Amino acid sequence: MSEFAGKSVVVLGAKGMLGRAVTATLRERGIAAATPGRDRVDLDDPASIESVPECDVLINCAAWTDVNGAEKHEDQATQANGHAIGQILATRRAGLLVTFGTDYVFDGAGRKPYPCGHPRSPINAYGRSKAVGEEAMEAVDADRWLNIRTSWLYAPWGTNFVLTIRKMLLEPKSLRVVHNQRGRPTSAEHLARLTLDLIDHHGRGHWHGTDGGACSWYEFACEIRRIMGVTKDIEPWWETAESPSLARRPAYSVLDINRTEAELGPMPLWKDNLADVLRRVSEGITNA
Repeated sequence: MSEFAGKSVVVLGAKGMLGRAVTATLRERGIAAATPGRDRVDLDDPASIESVPECDVLINCAAWTDVNGAEKHEDQATQANGHAIGQILATRRAGLLVTFGTDYVFDGAGRKPYPCGHPRSPINAYGRSKAVGEEAMEAVDADRWLNIRTSWLYAPWGTNFVLTIRKMLLEPKSLRVVHNQRGRPTSAEHLARLTLDLIDHHGRGHWHGTDGGACSWYEFACEIRRIMGVTKDIEPWWETAESPSLARRPAYSVLDINRTEAELGPMPLWKDNLADVLRRVSEGITNA
């Protein structure tokens, strides 16, 4: 029997890139969900946390995702990504909280995929803000929460690397992309399906959910170019400490998905998910 059978579901951040994918996947599976807007529940505002509806499964797709912005406004990022998680758990005595973490809780100094239990050591404000949320979850019974760390999220909608590079490949100006950061791209639609599958498999604690395979941002961009069939040059760029980005990024942030694949089966390869997304974008099929 499905873990959702007879249970009430609420999705926060339903209008965001991942939230759209999650709500669409719930609909496809015949699962009704309430989707309160930010005017009712705003994770930036501690007072609004009490307005989170009572439910059996709360899927939190809301977050502060501006990595560079977090360097200037770390307190705000930490409230939305960290303290809000603790507040939700403190005000909800029952039910399951499902939320999403990041590869940026790791420092990027490794050279092999990070397992779920690897020690956190974030090197930027965004990673620190998400680490605060993880610490809040770990302070309560592990049966009450499911945290799925993911990375390099994209979709046929919203603002993301894939749509940005696709647009830039069609423009005359030059294009250079970072080549010394390596991770796993993740289709938001795949992550949504994976999330509901993990809930159905009674997944609890920390898990990793991404597409299969790994690449650099430059290799990611080159694959977008190949699928599009354009010939524009892309210059590989090596980010250094002197680079203009406000936030330091981990050089190697490949998440270990072995546990997830052992539970759910092989993850679809990032190149396959990317090709599907770009095909639908080119055909104008972008609605979740």
